[in-house]
Amino acid sequence: MAVQQNKVSKSRRNNRRAHDSLVAANPNECDNCGEMKRPHHVCPSCGHYATREVVASVTAVDLDEDAA
Repeated sequence: MAVQQNKVSKSRRNNRRAHDSLVAANPNECDNCGEMKRPHHVCPSCGHYATREVVASVTAVDLDEDAA
């Protein structure tokens, strides 16, 4: 079991933990719909990424009424 040699002061302990804090998100505006989205991710509202549609949106899918 590890036992410390000398007491670590509050200042030294807190200086070591200075970079452990969480950072806020950095949302960007979608080029297609204008909604906020995470950078380098597909837009959750319209399904576009880098000016092209990657995920088909629900309104774009046409279902056959007989199939339902």
